[in-house]
Amino acid sequence: MTADDDRPDPEALLRRVQADERRASRAKLKIFFGFAPGVGKTFAMLEAARRLVQRGIDVVVGAVETHGRTDTAALVDGLEVLPRKALAYRGRELEEFDLDAALARKPAILLLDELAHTNAPGSRHSKRWQDVIELLDAGIEVHSTLNVQHVESLNDVVAQITHVQVRETVPDAVLERADELELVDISPEELLKRLQAGKVYLGDQAARATKHFFQRGNLLALRELALRRTAERVDADVLAYRLEHGVETTWPAGERILVMVGPAPASARLARAARRMAAGLRAPWVAAYVEAPAMSPFTEADRARLESNLKLAESLGATVVRLTGAHVSEAVLAYARKHNVTKIILGKPTHSRLRDFVRGSLLYEVVRGSGDIDVHVISGLEAGNGDARPRTPTARKPASLRGYAWAALSIALTTVLALAIDRVVDIPDFEMLFLLAVMISSRFGRGPSILAAALAVAAYDFFFVAPHFTFAIADTHYALTFGMMFGVGLVLSTLTLRVRRQEIEARAREEQTRTLYALSRDLAVARELPDIAELAARHAADVFQAKALVLMPNAQRALGTVGSSPSGLTLEASDVSVAKWSLEHGKPAGAGTETLPGAGVLCLPLMATAAPAAILALVPGEHGELTAEERGFLETFGRQIALALERASLAEQARKSAVMAKAEELRSSLLASVSHDLRTPLAAITGAATTMRDETDLPEATRSDLLHSICDEAERLERLVSNLLDMTRLESGTVRLRREWVPVEEPIGSALVRLEKKLGTRRVTTKLADDLPMIFVDPMLIEQLFFNLLENAAKYTPEGSSIDIDARAEPDRVVIEIADRGPGIREGDEERIFERFYRGDHAKVSGVGLGLPICRAIATVHDATLTAGNRTGGGAVFTLSLPRDEQPPSVPSPVDAQEGGMS
Repeated sequence: MTADDDRPDPEALLRRVQADERRASRAKLKIFFGFAPGVGKTFAMLEAARRLVQRGIDVVVGAVETHGRTDTAALVDGLEVLPRKALAYRGRELEEFDLDAALARKPAILLLDELAHTNAPGSRHSKRWQDVIELLDAGIEVHSTLNVQHVESLNDVVAQITHVQVRETVPDAVLERADELELVDISPEELLKRLQAGKVYLGDQAARATKHFFQRGNLLALRELALRRTAERVDADVLAYRLEHGVETTWPAGERILVMVGPAPASARLARAARRMAAGLRAPWVAAYVEAPAMSPFTEADRARLESNLKLAESLGATVVRLTGAHVSEAVLAYARKHNVTKIILGKPTHSRLRDFVRGSLLYEVVRGSGDIDVHVISGLEAGNGDARPRTPTARKPASLRGYAWAALSIALTTVLALAIDRVVDIPDFEMLFLLAVMISSRFGRGPSILAAALAVAAYDFFFVAPHFTFAIADTHYALTFGMMFGVGLVLSTLTLRVRRQEIEARAREEQTRTLYALSRDLAVARELPDIAELAARHAADVFQAKALVLMPNAQRALGTVGSSPSGLTLEASDVSVAKWSLEHGKPAGAGTETLPGAGVLCLPLMATAAPAAILALVPGEHGELTAEERGFLETFGRQIALALERASLAEQARKSAVMAKAEELRSSLLASVSHDLRTPLAAITGAATTMRDETDLPEATRSDLLHSICDEAERLERLVSNLLDMTRLESGTVRLRREWVPVEEPIGSALVRLEKKLGTRRVTTKLADDLPMIFVDPMLIEQLFFNLLENAAKYTPEGSSIDIDARAEPDRVVIEIADRGPGIREGDEERIFERFYRGDHAKVSGVGLGLPICRAIATVHDATLTAGNRTGGGAVFTLSLPRDEQPPSVPSPVDAQEGGMS
């Protein structure tokens, strides 16, 4: 071993430095993980927090749920606790974690219990884990708790075990984001004792839990899930550490099995044996196939058998990997060391020892290079299976007679050329010409190249070695020349064949890569499901030379076409049945598969992560059924389409969820904002009407005041309901403008008349330019806009103050300003005041915050702009900018009218 061998791998050092930098630059997330409520996750988190506080670390409690447990509550004492944020919801006041307070406080570590918790409506995020992500992005380390039933990928498994559907889940990506996962574990028996002692739930809740979720069988299964998930995390951490530190030796901390699979029928037995071994050891296993340049090319039958063996291994639970390398043994051992494999399974050799002597023994190379990895050799022959024999050279596709003819012709032409040159130039040896001919002949296959090598030796001996025109050899030294010539010719032909095969394979891989890139590029642009399906069908038809279409199930699970190739394709009833089977079972079916192989269509389920989202149906073209290699590429092709369909589906779900969340937020805001304004007039009307009913001897003045009060409050209620209806109509886009040419002063004057009583002693001054043109608007809506703006000014300005209205004409606009001398608009709220239900700092002023949003909506439907700002000297100013349309129609003079009537 040289000194260079002891030096660390620079790539590993770079990975380690980069990983350390990433860990140092981001805030850490620690999760206390358990299999059920009551195992002590919160207790363990608080105990760890108190130890950190004793070390002088700034720890703050953001939210901890004690659930009435006194021992847990006692651990909170002495720790800094952030006050909860009060949120009104359906007439109740809920307390939630205050995210803004935590960001402002910015402690070193924040405790945030129950990672899967759903926040109350009105919170910034709907889920607590989203709060955690924002805290981590802000550089705050977070400690939280989580039960295994809340992990998104295990939700269905937990429901199947416990018959309880858990609604609150956390994405697996959040769990994977955690820098530390600490398992908090106790035995199910101890947990049941805690439950009976009232340390988990209290009263009736504990009794219900015992009958349903907290059964011993459920707890055992959940505990196994939690332990397995933690073990997976530890295993991933071990692999990451080995990769970062460049560790190549095997660490047998946990078993991991690798089985080598090839095209031989006996590989199926190896896969089954590996599955039994993995099940006994409860270990993950990998089925690996290695493609090396030195391997003979596969026939179509070999390729089909290889794909079948790999599919069998995958169906048995293996992770299938395809490796490439100069040598099979080196590629296998490199993968095994990188992935911490502890056992390698190979088939027992069935060929002669002479072949091992000539071509080398794979088993010997793997055993010699395995080091600490155990190697298991298993017989490749199954009892009673006479067909289970390894692939022999006779199984290869034989070279055609044309190839042998071309090989013989190339040697003949080379001989003629050499004889012609020999007459002109005195060249001592023509071996190079014949070796060149052998190299050229190798393009027709190994057999023709061997024939060319033999014919080259014979032609060289017959024509160029004395005695000429005979195969006799006068000089025995030529025997070595002939042997070397034949041997070098074989080596050159082998190398040429290998390079040619590599070139073909590289071109095929390049073509597949180019095809997948083109598909991915087009799918990335498409956003809607029909567009994605249309692109997928078109690409599939081009690549596989077939008619294609994409089928998707509707709400009733009936298949319908959403995209087809340009050539068009209509499925028969029998073909639709094949597609339905493929969709229901999530497996390929139809032509060329093991299911319904006699069908005229090949159906591939497009499945990304869950159930199949769609079916890709292909009707093969003139070249017939797809080869095994093409079917393998079709699966890769289908996965790309499935991911795009799933992305579009998730985007659509996200849009719907956002709409639903927005609607829920709007409903909550509406109830919170309108409830008081609805109750106030109703209470006044009810009180006045009740007084008039019960008091029969009321003075006339009092009765008149009560009637006026009823009328005023009814008008207020009617105005509130009208605003709500107007807002709904404007936002839904159902308003149809009834435009007319009107002078600017007309809607302003009508609004002032309606507001005469509300304006009181406020002075309204108008300044309308003489050259104001008429405006083409909906008179009723524009009047309502001015009414709301003037009413808003009256609400926020004191009696006796002034309200100024200014209108002027600009080249392409008509600008109208309404200014007051009220408190003005707080800086930064110039746009927010146009949001629905936003009241700013003036919550004591009556109203629900809809007047200004309605004004903005009316301006928008008129292609106008409405802005707000503060005026010099105090107060607010609202500026409406209406577009100037074409010239208004001319009004005929009285004389013209009379002349028109007399004609």
